[in-house]
Amino acid sequence: MPRLEYRHDGVLKSDQNGENQRSWGEAGSKILEGASTAFGSIVVLGLAGYLYHRYYKSLVLRKMENAFAVGYSSLEQAALNRHNTSYAATSKVLKRKFETDEWITRDEQVLIDGIVNGTVQGKYYVLTGEKGTGKTSMLLRAMKKVQGAGVVMLEAHGNLEVFRLRLGKALDYEFHEDYVGSLFSFKDPRDTTPLLDIERAFNKMEMIALRRRKENGRPLVLIVNGLDLLHDDEDGRDLLELMQQRAELWAASHLVNVVFGSNDYWATERLIGKATRLQVVPVRDIAREPAVAALKNFRLRNFGEDVSLEVLNHVYDKIGGRLTFLSNVAKSSDMLKACDFICERERYWLLSQCWILGANMDNDAENQQKYCVAAMVLAKTLVERGKKDGGAGIPQLPLHEARQIMTRADFIKDHDHANIFTIDSDTMVQADSVAMQNAFRDLCNQEGFEEHLQATLQRLNEIESLQRTKELTLKGFIEQGWNSRRNGHE
Repeated sequence: MPRLEYRHDGVLKSDQNGENQRSWGEAGSKILEGASTAFGSIVVLGLAGYLYHRYYKSLVLRKMENAFAVGYSSLEQAALNRHNTSYAATSKVLKRKFETDEWITRDEQVLIDGIVNGTVQGKYYVLTGEKGTGKTSMLLRAMKKVQGAGVVMLEAHGNLEVFRLRLGKALDYEFHEDYVGSLFSFKDPRDTTPLLDIERAFNKMEMIALRRRKENGRPLVLIVNGLDLLHDDEDGRDLLELMQQRAELWAASHLVNVVFGSNDYWATERLIGKATRLQVVPVRDIAREPAVAALKNFRLRNFGEDVSLEVLNHVYDKIGGRLTFLSNVAKSSDMLKACDFICERERYWLLSQCWILGANMDNDAENQQKYCVAAMVLAKTLVERGKKDGGAGIPQLPLHEARQIMTRADFIKDHDHANIFTIDSDTMVQADSVAMQNAFRDLCNQEGFEEHLQATLQRLNEIESLQRTKELTLKGFIEQGWNSRRNGHE
């Protein structure tokens, strides 16, 4: 018979082994249950994360697609309100309201309408022209005709972060900053460069353009106004290059019509240097005949005033065909007084930016006065050129000739940015407006101006001569010191 062994407490050892086995079994089942629960939680969490990721990506595309739907963003609506404000006529004969942006028809409007509604494809465009010629007004008018469908507009900025935010607002794109998954990432979405975010926004926009292209065969339209506000530095040039690369690609594939608006020549010059599908659309002042006819009809329709042709021609001679000037004069109760105010304002702007200081100039003003003297010398040349041409239109000079007259190649772009001179798309230099040319003429015809200019030039020569003398003296002292030390060592 088998021998039974008892512990000191009277329990059989075989019973103890059974209890140990049962406890190990229970522990194993609990471990397995916990592992199954953890694995199931991970699977559910991963599935939920995957579904949220897919939902977020589709939400981003839906929001961006909605940005191109019928209607206007807050920026576009503000621009429309600013350009379409109704003003009450001050005439006692006629008291009804009138619109200020529909009274002059531009020849460029047909092309811009085709660009915005998508019938013109295969290129990208830069609208060039001086401030106030009506570039933005024509774009907004074209947007109204399509009710904003397929079009987004934004204003450029020199700071890339601000440009990134404005692009995101226009496209209704958050750059993944509202993505919940970023809470578990090692790198914050903002911890990157603005150019990369802009590139991501363009990638998303390209997907929307492909969808729209399949649906209706029309390209999207991206309008970037104020391209001249970008800084002519490394960041500004990188952003301009990025946008141009996208514009070239989209124009070739008929996906997006990109429209740039610029007041300054430097941005246009930068784009032309690397362009293959770029079309420059110059927006210039309105010619005399249509401007005079439109002004006459406007005064008759809204003020009940039949203005004589002599007065209208006098108005054009003073302010030219600049749309913003014509609008201000047309709304004024006294047109001639409004013309005098505009010319006086342009004259004071010229004096505040480029006036010369004469023989009593301080030495510290040398660099600033070189900038001013260059402007005055070129203004004097344009006035003389206008006398030779008989006063027909605004006199012009080729860009290379203007630089030769200034004896500097860099100043003319600063003058263009300051709205003193302008450089058109054909690289011709002229006064920024007829009112500015009149300011040139009045200033150069003043008694004593030529003597004052020559005194300023003489003073600049004296300052430069003094600086060269100081350099030679300092160089002589240094060489004398080195020779003394060398002789002492010998």
